[in-house]
Amino acid sequence: MYIPNLYKNENQSEIKNFIHENGFAILVNQTNGKLWATHIPLFLDINKLGNEVLVGHVSLENPQAESFKDNHDVLAIFSGAHSYISSSWYDHENVPTWNYIAVHVYGKVTILKYDEAVLSLKKLVDKYETKSENPVKIEELSKETIRQARGIVAFEIEITSIEAIKKMSQNRDDKNYKNIISELEKTHDNQSIEVANEMKKCQR
Repeated sequence: MYIPNLYKNENQSEIKNFIHENGFAILVNQTNGKLWATHIPLFLDINKLGNEVLVGHVSLENPQAESFKDNHDVLAIFSGAHSYISSSWYDHENVPTWNYIAVHVYGKVTILKYDEAVLSLKKLVDKYETKSENPVKIEELSKETIRQARGIVAFEIEITSIEAIKKMSQNRDDKNYKNIISELEKTHDNQSIEVANEMKKCQR
């Protein structure tokens, strides 16, 4: 990913938190000789060797699952808040742009065994059920329901590199920076307001 130095994010704890908060990713690899992408939840975990990995699963019917056997290289793309930035919000003439946050994680896939797959499902469900009024627990599901796990291919991704961009109008002076935040808040658009809130965190 092309990242100008001004927008490069190398804060590892911030990157990990971003992945945790924006876990619905796009997993890309070469499948049947062409680029293939699947939209799936992924989460950070620690494997048996004590290494940080991404864990997830795809349907057994997804051609990408078969491709993991021969092509281990994958790219996981995590996207966060983003918004159009109008140049009418500046006190000078310039071009419009887009503010956004994204993380690209490169790695190598290893397919998990059935019992490991079930454990990964438990961790995934536990993560997203925390806010539920009546949380579902994998260990409380019937054996018949759990057997559906045989219809997935679970995997872990050994992380080889991470690229993170945080483009939040860092190239603007204080006056224009504050004005962009104000204009974003006026839109009443959820994404734009998220960008405004993120900009406030980065405010100089």
